[in-house]
Amino acid sequence: MCGIIGIVGKTQVSDRVIESLKRLEYRGYDSAGIAAIENHRLVRRRAEGKIRNLEAVLKAGPINATVGIGHTRWATHGAPSERNAHPQVAGRVAVVHNGIIENFAELKHELAAEGRTFGSDTDTEVVAHLIDRNLDQGLAPLDAFKAALDRLEGAYALAVLVEGEDRLVMGARRGSPLVVGYGDGEMFIGSDALAVGPFTTRIAYLEEGDYVAIYDHAAHIFNTKGQAVDRVVHQVSASAALVEKGAYRHFMEKEIHEQPDACQHTLSAYLDPVAGRARVPGSADQPPLDFANVTRIQILACGTAFYAALTAKYLFEQYADLPMDVEVASEFRYRTPAITPGTLCLAVSQSGETADTLAALRCCKSKGLATAALVNNHESTMAREAERMWPTHAGPEIGVASTKAFTAQVCALSALAVAAAAQRGRIDAKEEARLVSVLMEAPRTIAKAMNVEVAIKALAYELSKARDVLYLGRGSSYPLAMEGALKLKEISYIHAEGYAAGELKHGPIALVDEATPIIVIAPSDSLFDKTMSNLQEVRARGAPVILIADEEGAARAPAGVKILIAPTCDPLISPLAFATSIQFLAYHVAVEKGTDVDQPRNLAKSVTVE
Repeated sequence: MCGIIGIVGKTQVSDRVIESLKRLEYRGYDSAGIAAIENHRLVRRRAEGKIRNLEAVLKAGPINATVGIGHTRWATHGAPSERNAHPQVAGRVAVVHNGIIENFAELKHELAAEGRTFGSDTDTEVVAHLIDRNLDQGLAPLDAFKAALDRLEGAYALAVLVEGEDRLVMGARRGSPLVVGYGDGEMFIGSDALAVGPFTTRIAYLEEGDYVAIYDHAAHIFNTKGQAVDRVVHQVSASAALVEKGAYRHFMEKEIHEQPDACQHTLSAYLDPVAGRARVPGSADQPPLDFANVTRIQILACGTAFYAALTAKYLFEQYADLPMDVEVASEFRYRTPAITPGTLCLAVSQSGETADTLAALRCCKSKGLATAALVNNHESTMAREAERMWPTHAGPEIGVASTKAFTAQVCALSALAVAAAAQRGRIDAKEEARLVSVLMEAPRTIAKAMNVEVAIKALAYELSKARDVLYLGRGSSYPLAMEGALKLKEISYIHAEGYAAGELKHGPIALVDEATPIIVIAPSDSLFDKTMSNLQEVRARGAPVILIADEEGAARAPAGVKILIAPTCDPLISPLAFATSIQFLAYHVAVEKGTDVDQPRNLAKSVTVE
């Protein structure tokens, strides 16, 4: 998860940028860089690898400036290298960027046709060229920046320098976070409170679509329509910066909002958007797995990771025609499973230390199966013991109830399903490129899904009074129904169950009455009409119903049903688009009940004992 710092200061900027970037090392990165305005000129230093390499570059070529931007980059577009490191420069403009510009190929073609040349493989360089072109056309820096933002599609956080603008740094966010720090005669922007923590404890959090110009004396913030706005300045304790909740009441709420960023960084490890290919991560010690040689996948997981894996089962079998079994790890290890040659054992865990999953992984390994671990902690025991480590890049997750780790797991597994389909010859190159493009849209789609929060707050009070809640879904929405029920149980202590909607008549409908709210998850896919039939069955018995659907589904829903609107999207990423609603629903019900959202009773973040 890349890190950003921007400073309009009073003292030497390069030392301060380095100090901030070192605080952001925990995010993971493969290159680092700085750009500054020195004697009215734009200068830049970059290095592949660790920050100490950038320090060595700065020692050999010092920068004497008080205004600058810095970045730690995790490679997305373009391999890790100095030429692809940020800041990216075009003409008078330097840019650092977190996120993915989805339409960069189209923009790059347009700019190249105008005679502009590119020195990197990154999507970020396109942003610098757009701003520089707008400056060439006579626009003022902030107007040139806004005009460029209006052309961008995707999720991003940006910091920008313009040569000749000695006391100005510009920034913007959509889908990726960005904060403004207020100092004494100096100003800062950063990817989070930790980035600006060494310099100030007064922080404002930019809202979705905001852009900002910071000077040494003030920050001018604008919304997506270009209207000047004020954002609340928060006092943040320096000691809390490592685990700062920011503008949010709880870590869980913050982590729900961090999902576009977490998913973007995770997908970057599995997708090549330029080639339109999905890739399977490998290493120097272990080449990438070829799914053509796999006859079956056995996934082992617990809790939320189990539901992420169940979601993947639909994708692997639909797209790759590859049988997949998903089992609760604590059950697998205590029975006598039938192990067949050609089976891949895949352990899925946020921490990589879950005791039952680790034991089940070791069991499979002892039987000679090929093994892999999909983990967020890349130095964990599972990561070390499995033959292959497949990463998620969700960053630290503090809240006990998993949110961004879940969607990051679904992202990684979805990309692997596409890679498997291509390797096994079940899709051609054109379809692979289409599916990769769909996955690239996931961070922006998740960011759009955040709009449902206001409507959910209005429903939370009534739902908080329920004793029992049922969640229903079909297809890949069935695991999502179980995950939604788990979230509600975990943090609100309301009994909830997730069922396959088609199983309603086989027993669970006996529980339905006017005091039992029913949450129905129904994207407008081939199963929508069948799900609506199940919805009518529970309505006929007096149950209050909340339908989570996209706009098309909402238009086709029966009257009298409360509806939460999720973004319209391709079925491949609908679980990601709909996950936000079930997370916010659990969160706001728990807040309404006054429970300890981040540390619910009887639960731990990582279950490292049986």
